[in-house]
This record gives sequence, structure tokens and C-alpha cells, in this order.
Amino acid sequence: MGTKTAAILLTACLLLSACTATKSEPAATSNHQDSVASDSSNNAKDQSSVSSSNSSSKQAGSDDHNSAGKTNAPNNKTVVESNETEVSASVATTVKKYHLDKAYNVIPNQQGSEKKVVLLTFDDGPKEAVMINKIIDILDKHKAKAIFFVNGYRVKEHPELLKLIHDRGQPIGNHSWDHIVLKNKTEVEVKKQIETVQKIVKDTTGQAPVFFRPPHGAGGDVGRKVAKENGLLYMTWSVGSLDWTMKKSQPNKTNALLKNVTEQLHPGSNILMHELPWTAEALDSLLTRLEQKGYQFVDPQSIEVPAS
Repeated sequence: MGTKTAAILLTACLLLSACTATKSEPAATSNHQDSVASDSSNNAKDQSSVSSSNSSSKQAGSDDHNSAGKTNAPNNKTVVESNETEVSASVATTVKKYHLDKAYNVIPNQQGSEKKVVLLTFDDGPKEAVMINKIIDILDKHKAKAIFFVNGYRVKEHPELLKLIHDRGQPIGNHSWDHIVLKNKTEVEVKKQIETVQKIVKDTTGQAPVFFRPPHGAGGDVGRKVAKENGLLYMTWSVGSLDWTMKKSQPNKTNALLKNVTEQLHPGSNILMHELPWTAEALDSLLTRLEQKGYQFVDPQSIEVPAS
């Protein structure tokens, strides 16, 4: 092979190599672009996936929140109902620290219970909302409870007043339907006088009375028997305020009432009062005077009653 031929062949090889290199560059560029496009596509898919995941997470979080809310509502309700049940159970199972003796005084069941106590009671209601509220306001001020002995005919006329007493947390007692002397009545008549009050009080407040006081303190053996059959604790009183003997025009009724009570006062006193304007007027002074003498106000729920 001559020098000329060799030169020609070398030139041809160089040209061929250049062409091959030129064709390879676009291919490489195309492959890079495809790779970038693929990465972008994958990134988009990943972002979409992340976005979808985040969206799902937010939705899940929202659902969890809503679900928590939905779950919490019944749970809160359950807690409230549970608390109400506990309160009801607490009321139902109040420790019976006291009983009444034959003179209707409040007596501790065991050593350690406070002896210097009084039981507050109000008869012949319910009468007037203003007076009831005034009496209960004073009781609340002194953290005291009292038994409100009601007559059936008054409850029939004004059931809202009975509900007022009950709603304000004061115990309600049975004082017969018509406020008549029961000791000379037949058992049928006495049952009607007592049991109709039991029914109307329960229908109005949801709770039947557990205390019974015969009108005029005269229930007789039949009254005791019927009261016991109805799960009622029979009582009269051991200290009378004599507020029922006072007249509207009588001066110094507050001082007279204070004197009447304090002169008879003794540990365990079962104090008889009435829903009367002058009694309501004197009540704050009376309770203050009792506290100053070292007396506490017994909760009627802590007194033993017959098993019904």
C-alpha cells in the first residue's frame, strides 16, 4: 500500500469516527432528557402520593377529631349520668346517724354523732312562692335543711309551689290531705287522708314523702299504723314556736317566737314552725341564735325511717 492510499484510508476512518460521535450525542441527550422526564414524572407521582397521603392524613385527623368529638359526647354524657347516679346513690345511702325517741327528739344512734342538734320543720304549706323562697334563702344561708309538711288540698291548688320546695332541695313531709284531726277517724278515712298525699307528692316531684306529721299532733293509733304501712316516720314535735297562735296585728312577734323556742330548747329539739310571714321574718335571727348557742341543724335524710 502506497503512502497516498494510506492517507486516504486514515482520512476515511477519521470521518467515519466523527459521524459516529455526532450520532451518539443526541442519543445520550435523549436518554438524559428521558431520565429527567421520568424523574420528574416520578417526583410528580411521589408528590402526588405525598399530597394524597397528607390529604388522607388530614382527613383521617379530621375524622379522628370528629370521631373523638362523637366519641367524647357520649362519654361526657356517660360521665354526667354516672355523676347523677352517684349523687342519687349518695342521697339514697345517706348514713342514718339519728333516730327519734318517743318524745320525737332527735337522738344519735352511736357515740361520736353530734348531740347538740335541732330538727327544723314547717307545717301547713305550700302557701306562697315569695314566702317559701324567703324561708329557703335563709335556710341556704345557714346551710340548713327543714322538713316542709304539706297538705294535699294545697298541693292540688298549687303544685308549682310544691315543686319549688322540691327543686330547691328541701325535704317534703306528709301532713294529711285536709288538715283534720285523724285520731277519731276510721282506718279507711285515715288511709285516704295519708295515701292521697303520698300519691300527689310523688306525681308532682317524683318522690314520695318519708315523714308524716298528723295535723294538730293527733294521729292516734290508726294514724301510726297507716303511716308505718306507707313507710312513713310518724312524728309530732318537741319544741313549739307557737307562731300559729300569733295574730298579724300582734307586736314584737319576732321576739316572741325567739323566746318561745329558746326557752324550750334542748339537744335534739324537733322544732315546729309554719309557713307564716312573721316566722319567715324571724327565721334568720332564730337560726343565728341557735348557732351562737352551739347547735347544728340536722339533715332530715340522716334520720332513720321505717322500711317501706
